[in-house]
Amino acid sequence: MSDLRITEAFLYMDYLCFRALCCKGPPPARPEYDLVCIGLTGSGKTSLLSKLCSESPENVVSTTGFSIKAVPFQNAILNVKELGGADNIRKYWSRYYQGSQGVIFVLDSASSEDDLEAARNELHSALQHPQLCTLPFLILANHQDKPAARSVQEDVFSPLLQKIACFLK
Repeated sequence: MSDLRITEAFLYMDYLCFRALCCKGPPPARPEYDLVCIGLTGSGKTSLLSKLCSESPENVVSTTGFSIKAVPFQNAILNVKELGGADNIRKYWSRYYQGSQGVIFVLDSASSEDDLEAARNELHSALQHPQLCTLPFLILANHQDKPAARSVQEDVFSPLLQKIACFLK
């Protein structure tokens, strides 16, 4: 076979590969969902999102204000707006609720009784907010690895669960 024929054969193969790869069009877009992530300071919101984004959790700093992270999954992308949990920031949370399609509420299960009560109150407020009350909520009891962590079966969560149950009735 002549060099010209070999070159033509390779060009044709390149053309077929190009057509097979490029002419199918781009892969279908993954749907994107906008979520808001709330909870008191130190509950683990930033660490959770860093872990989901495969980032190093070693340099995690408490969020002041808000941050947005895109969390990629195989079939979807979650655009998560994480809102800082400090007292002076919580009063502004509702300004960031618009457009949310779901809520992640992170709770420090090893926190003090006072902090747990504050978390209950914030969750209750979020459940009643007009822009969130119809959305799905994920309530994450974080820090289960700490010795002081409370389990879901403990009585300390009963008032929280009762508030949710009363709200849903």
